[in-house]
Amino acid sequence: MKVVEFLQSKGALTDEELFDLLREAYEDVGFGELNRVLLKLEIEGRIRVSSSVRGKRRVELREKKE
Repeated sequence: MKVVEFLQSKGALTDEELFDLLREAYEDVGFGELNRVLLKLEIEGRIRVSSSVRGKRRVELREKKE
């Protein structure tokens, strides 16, 4: 999944930074689609999304439990 790949290579990103990277790779992706993917990944426990300043959200990978 491209979202996870970006987070693995670049570390924590804001939702806007992640959206910009996805738009470079897939021109037809929308912000709503990104939100659905982020929600799914968060429910699966693969990422953590936290509120940041001015309505931005910080997206980061969760550490795998051994």
